Amino acid sequence: MKERLQKILARSGAGSRRTAEQYISEGRVSINGKVVTDMGIKVDPADHEICLNGKPIHCSEEKIYILLNKPTGYVTTLSDPQGRPIVTSLLAGAGISQRVFPVGRLDLDTEGALLLTNDGELAQHILHPSFEITKTYAAKVTGRPSVDAIGRLAQGIELEGRRTSPAKLKVIRETARFTVIEITIHEGRKRQVRKMFAAIGHPVLELKRIAYGRLKLGSLPSGKFKIIGKKDIEKILAGN
Repeated sequence: MKERLQKILARSGAGSRRTAEQYISEGRVSINGKVVTDMGIKVDPADHEICLNGKPIHCSEEKIYILLNKPTGYVTTLSDPQGRPIVTSLLAGAGISQRVFPVGRLDLDTEGALLLTNDGELAQHILHPSFEITKTYAAKVTGRPSVDAIGRLAQGIELEGRRTSPAKLKVIRETARFTVIEITIHEGRKRQVRKMFAAIGHPVLELKRIAYGRLKLGSLPSGKFKIIGKKDIEKILAGN
């Protein structure tokens, strides 16, 4: 059965559908030896050889889902021209044969829950803003934000010309020098949580993602991971 090329690539574990479209536009995908850049092309993978970066893709690969506690200092890309360590290197020696990719990103200086998978369709579902999949963070910020300032974040504030969606916030710990706040959002703008707190005058000192939807990171040690199953995926998709 013919399907859009980007959908086939996503299902093969090449990345999300958006990533697959980028690969096509960059001329990294070929069909029967011919490079294609047409986003609208449909093809039957049973009748054609589809290659990414010169290597055939395989659509029947068993799906795998991994929850990693990303340490700071690691980049959430599959390669890095600056030579910084990548998150998939933390899976080395674990006997995982599938090629997995991170679902979304965590900044170099942010730690915590990171989902890795070869399921492009699930990744697209989690990342697409229309599905409003929530992510919860523990943010250690400077000083003690006022009730009014926290309320502004909860209602949504202007960031770079766009208003953020409402967020859930809960103060976990307060000292004279810093406050730890749990914040839940469903958007995925670049460095959004850090920018939100900076906008109210309380920059982030430390940031950790502690949950996807209702799937919590729990006591998983930094740098370690676990294979998760269907029930865990349902917790992610159930929201918060």
